Amino acid sequence: MTDIKAALRAQHIETPSWAYGNSGTRFKVFAQKGVPRDPYEKLADAAQVHAHTGIAPTVALHIPWDKVADYADLARHARDLGVGIGAINSNVFQDDDYMLGSVTNPSKRVRRKATDHLLECVDIMDATGSDTLKLWFSDGINYPGQDDLRSRQDRLAESLAEVYERLGEGQRFLLEYKLFEPAFYATDVPDWGTAYAHCVKLGPKAQVVVDTGHHAPGTNIEFIVAFLLREGKLGGFDFNSRFYADDDLMVGAADPFQLFRIMFEVVRGGGLDPAAGVAFMLDQCHNIEPKIPGQIRSVMNVQEATAKALLVDREALAAAQSEGDVLGANAVFMDAYNTDVRPLLAELREESGLAPDPMAAYARSGYFEKIAAERVGGTQAGWGA
Repeated sequence: MTDIKAALRAQHIETPSWAYGNSGTRFKVFAQKGVPRDPYEKLADAAQVHAHTGIAPTVALHIPWDKVADYADLARHARDLGVGIGAINSNVFQDDDYMLGSVTNPSKRVRRKATDHLLECVDIMDATGSDTLKLWFSDGINYPGQDDLRSRQDRLAESLAEVYERLGEGQRFLLEYKLFEPAFYATDVPDWGTAYAHCVKLGPKAQVVVDTGHHAPGTNIEFIVAFLLREGKLGGFDFNSRFYADDDLMVGAADPFQLFRIMFEVVRGGGLDPAAGVAFMLDQCHNIEPKIPGQIRSVMNVQEATAKALLVDREALAAAQSEGDVLGANAVFMDAYNTDVRPLLAELREESGLAPDPMAAYARSGYFEKIAAERVGGTQAGWGA
Protein backbone atom coordinates (compact mmCIF):
# COMPACT_ATOMS: atom_id res chain seq x y z
CA MET A 1 0.00 0.00 0.00
CA THR A 2 2.94 2.32 0.65
CA ASP A 3 4.08 1.99 -2.98
CA ILE A 4 0.57 2.72 -4.22
CA LYS A 5 0.33 5.87 -2.13
CA ALA A 6 3.75 7.01 -3.34
CA ALA A 7 2.69 6.56 -6.96
CA LEU A 8 -0.52 8.49 -6.37
CA ARG A 9 1.34 11.32 -4.65
CA ALA A 10 3.67 11.61 -7.65
CA GLN A 11 0.82 11.88 -10.16
CA HIS A 12 0.17 15.29 -11.66
CA ILE A 13 -2.93 16.21 -13.67
CA GLU A 14 -2.86 19.40 -15.72
CA THR A 15 -5.98 21.52 -16.05
CA PRO A 16 -6.76 23.64 -19.14
CA SER A 17 -7.22 27.39 -18.91
CA TRP A 18 -10.14 27.30 -21.34
CA ALA A 19 -12.18 25.04 -19.07
CA TYR A 20 -12.55 27.95 -16.64
CA GLY A 21 -14.19 30.17 -19.28
CA ASN A 22 -17.66 30.10 -20.74
CA SER A 23 -18.35 27.31 -23.23
CA GLY A 24 -21.26 25.56 -24.84
CA THR A 25 -22.30 23.79 -28.01
CA ARG A 26 -22.03 25.03 -31.58
CA PHE A 27 -25.51 26.48 -31.03
CA LYS A 28 -24.93 28.49 -27.87
CA VAL A 29 -22.22 29.54 -25.43
CA PHE A 30 -23.60 29.72 -21.89
CA ALA A 31 -22.48 32.43 -19.47
CA GLN A 32 -21.98 31.75 -15.76
CA LYS A 33 -21.28 33.94 -12.76
CA GLY A 34 -17.71 34.42 -11.60
CA VAL A 35 -16.11 33.36 -14.88
CA PRO A 36 -12.56 34.73 -15.39
CA ARG A 37 -12.06 37.76 -17.59
CA ASP A 38 -8.38 37.25 -18.34
CA PRO A 39 -5.61 34.63 -18.06
CA TYR A 40 -4.61 35.90 -14.62
CA GLU A 41 -8.05 35.12 -13.21
CA LYS A 42 -8.03 31.74 -14.98
CA LEU A 43 -4.83 30.87 -13.13
CA ALA A 44 -6.40 31.91 -9.84
CA ASP A 45 -9.26 29.47 -10.43
CA ALA A 46 -6.86 26.71 -11.44
CA ALA A 47 -4.94 27.29 -8.22
CA GLN A 48 -8.14 26.46 -6.32
CA VAL A 49 -8.29 23.05 -8.02
CA HIS A 50 -4.71 22.34 -6.99
CA ALA A 51 -5.27 23.64 -3.46
CA HIS A 52 -8.09 21.16 -2.87
CA THR A 53 -6.76 18.13 -4.78
CA GLY A 54 -3.01 18.51 -4.32
CA ILE A 55 -2.24 16.97 -7.73
CA ALA A 56 -3.07 19.69 -10.29
CA PRO A 57 0.03 21.92 -10.16
CA THR A 58 0.12 23.12 -13.78
CA VAL A 59 -2.21 24.92 -16.17
CA ALA A 60 -2.24 24.60 -19.95
CA LEU A 61 -2.52 27.84 -21.94
CA HIS A 62 -4.22 28.35 -25.30
CA ILE A 63 -2.82 30.96 -27.67
CA PRO A 64 -4.22 33.46 -28.64
CA TRP A 65 -7.04 32.90 -26.12
CA ASP A 66 -4.53 33.46 -23.30
CA LYS A 67 -2.43 36.09 -25.00
CA VAL A 68 -0.84 38.68 -22.67
CA ALA A 69 1.72 41.42 -23.08
CA ASP A 70 4.23 39.86 -20.69
CA TYR A 71 4.36 36.06 -20.47
CA ALA A 72 7.16 36.07 -17.93
CA ASP A 73 4.90 38.12 -15.65
CA LEU A 74 2.07 35.64 -16.19
CA ALA A 75 4.42 32.82 -15.20
CA ARG A 76 5.43 34.73 -12.05
CA HIS A 77 1.75 35.23 -11.22
CA ALA A 78 1.20 31.49 -11.56
CA ARG A 79 4.09 30.73 -9.22
CA ASP A 80 2.76 33.21 -6.66
CA LEU A 81 -0.52 31.27 -6.72
CA GLY A 82 1.26 27.95 -6.20
CA VAL A 83 0.89 26.61 -9.76
CA GLY A 84 2.91 26.69 -12.96
CA ILE A 85 2.44 27.05 -16.70
CA GLY A 86 2.06 23.71 -18.48
CA ALA A 87 1.61 22.96 -22.17
CA ILE A 88 1.20 25.77 -24.68
CA ASN A 89 -1.67 24.98 -27.06
CA SER A 90 -1.58 26.53 -30.52
CA ASN A 91 -4.63 27.75 -32.40
CA VAL A 92 -4.62 27.55 -36.20
CA PHE A 93 -8.34 26.95 -36.63
CA GLN A 94 -10.10 30.20 -35.71
CA ASP A 95 -9.01 32.55 -38.46
CA ASP A 96 -10.74 33.18 -41.78
CA ASP A 97 -7.49 32.38 -43.59
CA TYR A 98 -7.72 28.79 -42.33
CA MET A 99 -10.98 27.90 -44.09
CA LEU A 100 -9.07 25.53 -46.41
CA GLY A 101 -6.51 24.53 -43.82
CA SER A 102 -3.58 26.02 -41.95
CA VAL A 103 -0.21 24.30 -42.43
CA THR A 104 -1.67 22.13 -45.23
CA ASN A 105 -3.47 25.01 -47.00
CA PRO A 106 -2.87 25.25 -50.77
CA SER A 107 -1.79 28.86 -50.22
CA LYS A 108 1.89 29.33 -49.38
CA ARG A 109 1.04 32.62 -47.63
CA VAL A 110 -1.46 30.95 -45.30
CA ARG A 111 0.94 28.10 -44.54
CA ARG A 112 3.60 30.64 -43.62
CA LYS A 113 1.18 32.47 -41.33
CA ALA A 114 0.20 29.25 -39.57
CA THR A 115 3.76 28.05 -39.09
CA ASP A 116 4.80 31.46 -37.78
CA HIS A 117 2.08 31.14 -35.12
CA LEU A 118 3.47 27.75 -34.07
CA LEU A 119 6.93 29.29 -33.80
CA GLU A 120 5.44 32.13 -31.72
CA CYS A 121 4.11 29.46 -29.34
CA VAL A 122 7.66 28.15 -28.88
CA ASP A 123 8.73 31.70 -28.00
CA ILE A 124 5.98 31.70 -25.36
CA MET A 125 7.31 28.39 -24.06
CA ASP A 126 10.69 30.06 -23.62
CA ALA A 127 9.14 32.97 -21.74
CA THR A 128 6.97 30.88 -19.41
CA GLY A 129 9.29 27.93 -18.81
CA SER A 130 6.90 25.49 -20.50
CA ASP A 131 8.48 22.39 -21.99
CA THR A 132 5.53 21.21 -24.11
CA LEU A 133 3.84 22.52 -27.25
CA LYS A 134 0.56 20.87 -28.17
CA LEU A 135 -0.45 20.83 -31.82
CA TRP A 136 -3.92 20.11 -33.15
CA PHE A 137 -4.88 20.82 -36.74
CA SER A 138 -8.43 21.09 -37.99
CA ASP A 139 -6.98 20.80 -41.50
CA GLY A 140 -8.69 18.56 -44.00
CA ILE A 141 -11.08 18.56 -46.95
CA ASN A 142 -14.82 18.11 -47.33
CA TYR A 143 -15.03 16.76 -50.88
CA PRO A 144 -13.19 14.21 -53.04
CA GLY A 145 -10.83 16.02 -55.39
CA GLN A 146 -10.90 19.25 -53.38
CA ASP A 147 -7.14 18.99 -52.81
CA ASP A 148 -4.35 16.46 -53.22
CA LEU A 149 -4.14 14.18 -50.18
CA ARG A 150 -0.45 13.39 -50.58
CA SER A 151 0.54 17.03 -51.11
CA ARG A 152 -1.24 17.97 -47.90
CA GLN A 153 0.86 15.42 -46.00
CA ASP A 154 4.00 16.90 -47.57
CA ARG A 155 2.99 20.39 -46.43
CA LEU A 156 2.24 19.12 -42.93
CA ALA A 157 5.61 17.42 -42.71
CA GLU A 158 7.40 20.56 -43.86
CA SER A 159 5.78 22.73 -41.19
CA LEU A 160 6.31 20.17 -38.42
CA ALA A 161 9.99 19.88 -39.35
CA GLU A 162 10.46 23.65 -39.08
CA VAL A 163 8.80 23.75 -35.66
CA TYR A 164 10.78 20.72 -34.51
CA GLU A 165 14.05 22.45 -35.40
CA ARG A 166 13.02 25.51 -33.37
CA LEU A 167 12.48 23.50 -30.16
CA GLY A 168 15.06 24.12 -27.46
CA GLU A 169 16.80 21.77 -25.07
CA GLY A 170 14.28 19.92 -22.96
CA GLN A 171 11.34 21.02 -25.10
CA ARG A 172 9.01 18.82 -27.16
CA PHE A 173 5.80 18.94 -29.11
CA LEU A 174 2.83 16.63 -28.87
CA LEU A 175 0.90 15.95 -32.07
CA GLU A 176 -2.83 15.41 -31.59
CA TYR A 177 -5.14 13.55 -33.96
CA LYS A 178 -8.88 13.59 -34.56
CA LEU A 179 -11.02 11.22 -36.60
CA PHE A 180 -13.20 13.92 -38.15
CA GLU A 181 -14.65 17.41 -37.67
CA PRO A 182 -14.51 20.02 -38.95
CA ALA A 183 -13.18 18.28 -42.07
CA PHE A 184 -15.66 15.59 -43.11
CA TYR A 185 -14.14 13.77 -46.11
CA ALA A 186 -10.49 13.54 -45.12
CA THR A 187 -8.78 14.93 -42.03
CA ASP A 188 -5.03 15.48 -42.41
CA VAL A 189 -4.16 13.98 -38.99
CA PRO A 190 -7.09 11.58 -38.47
CA ASP A 191 -5.60 8.86 -36.29
CA TRP A 192 -2.74 7.79 -34.03
CA GLY A 193 -0.95 6.04 -36.89
CA THR A 194 -0.66 9.23 -38.92
CA ALA A 195 0.53 11.19 -35.90
CA TYR A 196 2.95 8.42 -34.96
CA ALA A 197 4.45 8.24 -38.46
CA HIS A 198 5.19 11.97 -38.52
CA CYS A 199 6.65 11.88 -35.01
CA VAL A 200 8.90 8.89 -35.73
CA LYS A 201 10.33 10.64 -38.76
CA LEU A 202 11.04 13.81 -36.79
CA GLY A 203 12.76 12.32 -33.74
CA PRO A 204 12.54 12.07 -29.94
CA LYS A 205 11.18 15.59 -29.35
CA ALA A 206 7.97 14.72 -31.23
CA GLN A 207 5.39 12.55 -29.47
CA VAL A 208 1.72 11.66 -29.82
CA VAL A 209 -1.05 12.96 -27.56
CA VAL A 210 -4.19 10.85 -27.14
CA ASP A 211 -7.48 12.72 -26.82
CA THR A 212 -9.86 10.12 -25.45
CA GLY A 213 -12.80 11.58 -27.39
CA HIS A 214 -11.16 11.53 -30.83
CA HIS A 215 -11.83 7.96 -31.92
CA ALA A 216 -14.36 5.95 -33.85
CA PRO A 217 -16.95 4.09 -31.72
CA GLY A 218 -15.54 0.85 -30.37
CA THR A 219 -11.89 1.85 -30.79
CA ASN A 220 -9.65 0.12 -28.25
CA ILE A 221 -7.92 3.20 -26.84
CA GLU A 222 -6.00 1.18 -24.27
CA PHE A 223 -4.32 -0.76 -27.10
CA ILE A 224 -3.18 2.54 -28.65
CA VAL A 225 -1.83 3.62 -25.26
CA ALA A 226 0.03 0.33 -24.79
CA PHE A 227 1.54 0.51 -28.28
CA LEU A 228 2.69 4.13 -28.00
CA LEU A 229 4.18 3.52 -24.54
CA ARG A 230 6.06 0.50 -25.87
CA GLU A 231 7.51 2.67 -28.63
CA GLY A 232 8.33 5.59 -26.33
CA LYS A 233 5.99 7.85 -28.28
CA LEU A 234 3.15 8.50 -25.82
CA GLY A 235 3.57 12.13 -24.88
CA GLY A 236 0.35 12.61 -23.01
CA PHE A 237 -3.42 12.62 -22.82
CA ASP A 238 -6.24 15.05 -23.35
CA PHE A 239 -8.64 13.42 -20.91
CA ASN A 240 -12.36 13.82 -21.46
CA SER A 241 -15.38 11.59 -22.04
CA ARG A 242 -17.78 11.02 -24.92
CA PHE A 243 -21.07 9.33 -25.68
CA TYR A 244 -21.20 10.08 -29.40
CA ALA A 245 -18.24 11.98 -30.84
CA ASP A 246 -15.91 14.67 -29.46
CA ASP A 247 -18.29 15.52 -26.62
CA ASP A 248 -15.55 16.87 -24.30
CA LEU A 249 -17.50 15.78 -21.23
CA MET A 250 -15.92 15.24 -17.83
CA VAL A 251 -13.40 12.41 -17.93
CA GLY A 252 -14.83 9.12 -16.72
CA ALA A 253 -18.42 10.34 -16.99
CA ALA A 254 -19.49 8.12 -19.89
CA ASP A 255 -17.31 5.04 -19.35
CA PRO A 256 -15.31 4.91 -16.11
CA PHE A 257 -14.33 1.32 -16.89
CA GLN A 258 -12.59 2.49 -20.07
CA LEU A 259 -10.67 5.09 -18.06
CA PHE A 260 -9.58 2.33 -15.67
CA ARG A 261 -8.45 0.15 -18.58
CA ILE A 262 -6.44 3.03 -20.03
CA MET A 263 -4.80 3.79 -16.71
CA PHE A 264 -3.92 0.12 -16.22
CA GLU A 265 -1.96 0.19 -19.49
CA VAL A 266 -0.27 3.39 -18.31
CA VAL A 267 0.75 1.66 -15.08
CA ARG A 268 1.73 -1.55 -16.90
CA GLY A 269 3.89 0.39 -19.38
CA GLY A 270 5.68 2.52 -16.80
CA GLY A 271 3.86 5.68 -17.88
CA LEU A 272 3.11 6.73 -14.32
CA ASP A 273 6.81 7.22 -13.62
CA PRO A 274 7.53 10.97 -13.93
CA ALA A 275 10.64 10.06 -15.93
CA ALA A 276 8.40 8.65 -18.68
CA GLY A 277 7.22 12.18 -19.43
CA VAL A 278 3.56 11.29 -19.98
CA ALA A 279 1.47 14.43 -19.46
CA PHE A 280 -1.96 13.81 -17.93
CA MET A 281 -3.97 16.78 -19.16
CA LEU A 282 -7.68 17.53 -19.12
CA ASP A 283 -9.42 18.89 -22.22
CA GLN A 284 -13.06 19.51 -21.39
CA CYS A 285 -15.81 22.02 -22.01
CA HIS A 286 -17.93 22.54 -18.93
CA ASN A 287 -21.08 23.73 -20.71
CA ILE A 288 -23.63 23.29 -17.92
CA GLU A 289 -21.59 22.36 -14.86
CA PRO A 290 -19.79 24.90 -12.62
CA LYS A 291 -16.23 25.42 -13.84
CA ILE A 292 -14.03 24.86 -10.80
CA PRO A 293 -16.04 21.97 -9.28
CA GLY A 294 -16.13 20.37 -12.74
CA GLN A 295 -12.34 20.41 -12.84
CA ILE A 296 -12.03 19.13 -9.27
CA ARG A 297 -14.36 16.22 -10.02
CA SER A 298 -12.45 15.41 -13.21
CA VAL A 299 -9.12 15.35 -11.39
CA MET A 300 -10.65 13.05 -8.78
CA ASN A 301 -12.01 10.74 -11.49
CA VAL A 302 -8.56 10.28 -13.01
CA GLN A 303 -7.08 9.78 -9.56
CA GLU A 304 -9.66 7.12 -8.68
CA ALA A 305 -9.08 5.24 -11.95
CA THR A 306 -5.32 5.39 -11.32
CA ALA A 307 -5.70 4.03 -7.80
CA LYS A 308 -7.74 1.10 -9.09
CA ALA A 309 -5.18 0.42 -11.80
CA LEU A 310 -2.43 0.35 -9.18
CA LEU A 311 -4.43 -2.19 -7.14
CA VAL A 312 -4.37 -4.83 -9.90
CA ASP A 313 -2.48 -7.86 -8.57
CA ARG A 314 0.08 -8.00 -11.34
CA GLU A 315 1.62 -11.30 -10.18
CA ALA A 316 -1.75 -13.05 -9.97
CA LEU A 317 -2.73 -11.59 -13.33
CA ALA A 318 0.47 -12.76 -15.00
CA ALA A 319 0.10 -16.25 -13.51
CA ALA A 320 -3.47 -16.58 -14.78
CA GLN A 321 -2.46 -15.26 -18.19
CA SER A 322 0.46 -17.68 -18.52
CA GLU A 323 -1.81 -20.59 -17.64
CA GLY A 324 -4.44 -19.51 -20.15
CA ASP A 325 -6.94 -19.01 -17.34
CA VAL A 326 -9.33 -16.65 -19.08
CA LEU A 327 -11.83 -16.26 -16.25
CA GLY A 328 -9.16 -16.13 -13.58
CA ALA A 329 -7.28 -13.34 -15.33
CA ASN A 330 -10.45 -11.35 -15.89
CA ALA A 331 -11.42 -11.82 -12.24
CA VAL A 332 -8.12 -10.32 -11.07
CA PHE A 333 -8.74 -7.35 -13.33
CA MET A 334 -12.33 -6.87 -12.21
CA ASP A 335 -11.51 -7.25 -8.52
CA ALA A 336 -9.34 -4.15 -8.74
CA TYR A 337 -11.93 -2.20 -10.72
CA ASN A 338 -14.69 -3.05 -8.27
CA THR A 339 -12.66 -1.90 -5.26
CA ASP A 340 -13.90 1.29 -3.59
CA VAL A 341 -10.75 3.42 -3.50
CA ARG A 342 -12.39 6.52 -2.05
CA PRO A 343 -11.36 5.73 1.55
CA LEU A 344 -7.77 5.21 0.39
CA LEU A 345 -7.72 8.55 -1.41
CA ALA A 346 -9.36 10.35 1.51
CA GLU A 347 -6.65 8.96 3.79
CA LEU A 348 -3.97 10.00 1.30
CA ARG A 349 -5.27 13.56 1.21
CA GLU A 350 -5.42 13.82 4.99
CA GLU A 351 -1.83 12.60 5.19
CA SER A 352 -0.94 15.44 2.79
CA GLY A 353 -2.72 18.04 4.93
CA LEU A 354 -5.76 18.30 2.66
CA ALA A 355 -9.46 17.86 3.35
CA PRO A 356 -10.53 14.28 2.58
CA ASP A 357 -13.35 15.45 0.26
CA PRO A 358 -12.12 18.13 -2.20
CA MET A 359 -15.60 18.88 -3.54
CA ALA A 360 -17.01 19.58 -0.08
CA ALA A 361 -13.93 21.57 0.90
CA TYR A 362 -14.28 23.83 -2.13
CA ALA A 363 -17.98 24.35 -1.44
CA ARG A 364 -17.13 25.43 2.12
CA SER A 365 -14.32 27.73 1.03
CA GLY A 366 -16.57 30.56 -0.13
CA TYR A 367 -14.36 31.10 -3.19
CA PHE A 368 -17.24 30.97 -5.66
CA GLU A 369 -19.27 33.53 -3.74
CA LYS A 370 -16.18 35.75 -3.66
CA ILE A 371 -15.48 35.66 -7.41
CA ALA A 372 -19.17 35.95 -8.29
CA ALA A 373 -19.28 39.22 -6.36
CA GLU A 374 -15.91 40.55 -7.55
CA ARG A 375 -15.96 39.63 -11.23
CA VAL A 376 -18.66 42.01 -12.37
CA GLY A 377 -18.13 43.98 -15.54
CA GLY A 378 -15.61 43.43 -18.29
CA THR A 379 -15.70 40.62 -20.82
CA GLN A 380 -15.87 37.06 -19.58
CA ALA A 381 -13.44 34.56 -21.06
CA GLY A 382 -14.90 32.00 -23.41
CA TRP A 383 -14.39 30.33 -26.74
CA GLY A 384 -12.12 32.57 -28.71
CA ALA A 385 -10.98 34.64 -25.73
